[in-house]
Amino acid sequence: MNPDIEAIEHVVRDAEELQSDVAGFTGLLTEEVSLVNFVGIRLRGRDRVREAMATALRTPLKDVLTRNELLDVTFLRPDVAIAGLIKHVNDGRTGALTFVLVKEDGTWRIALAQTTPVMTS
Repeated sequence: MNPDIEAIEHVVRDAEELQSDVAGFTGLLTEEVSLVNFVGIRLRGRDRVREAMATALRTPLKDVLTRNELLDVTFLRPDVAIAGLIKHVNDGRTGALTFVLVKEDGTWRIALAQTTPVMTS
């Protein structure tokens, strides 16, 4: 298997496993990350994500857990990839999650995370 795909799969697993660990999760992000969460709140920068995440984990949001299902990885360049995922929320909601990842000093990091709720009829 392609070692870059394996590394990206690892980042996706870590993002799920570290969803309640502020330091661990934000360590997966670039310094200038752009993150748009499930409800459309846009956060810019690792420090802002760290603040918002720490605040959220002191509320009932701490009990909202998700599972990430990786669908595909597309390389735009050898050091830039788009990962398409499905985010499964423990309350039954589903979202289309996109990561744009960049390889910095040999390590893949999330530069953009965008979640769009998927409506079911």
